[in-house]
Amino acid sequence: MKLLDALVEQRIAAAAARGEFDDLPGAGAPLSLDDDALVPQEVRVANRILKNAGFVPPAVEQLRALRDLQTELNAVSDQATRCRLQARMLALHMALESLRGGPMVLPREYCRRIAERLSERVGDVNVAGAGSQ
Repeated sequence: MKLLDALVEQRIAAAAARGEFDDLPGAGAPLSLDDDALVPQEVRVANRILKNAGFVPPAVEQLRALRDLQTELNAVSDQATRCRLQARMLALHMALESLRGGPMVLPREYCRRIAERLSERVGDVNVAGAGSQ
């Protein structure tokens, strides 16, 4: 194997001396390495394949959804809508903690039901508030 390694190194050095690597895309730019140091080695290849196919881990999808909800929440002034958005954000936070193995590990279905209950209560408050006007 050492002979093969030496031959490969020799050919790479010769190609570099001829300048065959000089005009490659991204030449001179720093490498953009993903930080998978915290990802178990046996999962890295599968994650890379999924990423290259356009799929993202559930945690990334939830973080994007949280960011979108926060943007929506910042733009809304209606209290009932704000409560519904906050309930959805809470459910997403709990689901995200569950994926991370954080202190609060709750099933996704439970998080969804909590968000629904909170939304229902906001609806009840709105109905009661509308009747008193």
